[in-house]
Amino acid sequence: MSFLRRSLHLLIALALAACTGGPDTRARANVADSARDDFGAPIAFNTTPRRIVSLNPATTELLFAIGAGDRVVGRTHWDNYPPAALAVTDLGNGIRPNVEAILGVHPDLVLLYASADNRLAADRLREAGIATVSVKGDRIADFRRLTLLIGKLVGSESQAKQLVDTVDQTLARVAAETRSLPRPRVFLHTWNKPIITLGGGSFVTELVNIAGGRNIYDSIPAPSAPVSIEDIVRRDPDLVLAGPEAVAQIKADPTWQVVRAVREGRVVAYDTNVVFRPSVRLGEGAVAFEKLLHPRPR
Repeated sequence: MSFLRRSLHLLIALALAACTGGPDTRARANVADSARDDFGAPIAFNTTPRRIVSLNPATTELLFAIGAGDRVVGRTHWDNYPPAALAVTDLGNGIRPNVEAILGVHPDLVLLYASADNRLAADRLREAGIATVSVKGDRIADFRRLTLLIGKLVGSESQAKQLVDTVDQTLARVAAETRSLPRPRVFLHTWNKPIITLGGGSFVTELVNIAGGRNIYDSIPAPSAPVSIEDIVRRDPDLVLAGPEAVAQIKADPTWQVVRAVREGRVVAYDTNVVFRPSVRLGEGAVAFEKLLHPRPR
């Protein structure tokens, strides 16, 4: 995989967990019961960080949402929300990051994405005396857990709790609005060569369920997996959901014409910046899916 393609895939991987890689084990414990990150490394809560590097778009969004954005001194190239994050120093990729660049902004806390590719960086940062916490979220429950954890880490516990409550209220409202509606069967496209879809282990499948749809690959336990065009044809989705650029590619590619939904023009774009990040905008993601799956005057 070329560097450019790997970088593009990172935007998906940071939120969804790529088909390969990721932490070996992840405790889904309550913050009160856990003092370890998703690599199993101990977490200290004794000092409030003043200079934070966040190398994960989801955690960057979260830090700004709970009032710690003014302490963020480093981000990845992909961290584009909220707009204020763009003023933060861009440290490049969040997978196999440049440790020297991180040290150059003098952080006292680094938040990493818990990919196996980041273990070495986490070890090197700790050896340099930098508090380092590696986290990963595949499910909506992980958002709740990680929000409370990071809120405690940065001294914004009440704001973190309020954020979780607000997101939960939106998710509950969308679920109530769609509970009695027909449930269109959807194919969630994330990558084309090979074709990669989202499975039942992804929070995106949860959002589709909340929004009144069903992922045709919800039986796959992993967050994502490669699939064949023949199997997509066999499962015959009502809708194909893909990123804006991928929609145009799918419509123009003769290979995809064997899929009835594509042939009949039922290929719909969704906002990957909103949907692919298990963070502050989970509620917004559910609302976006509801509008795509059940369009009606509002």
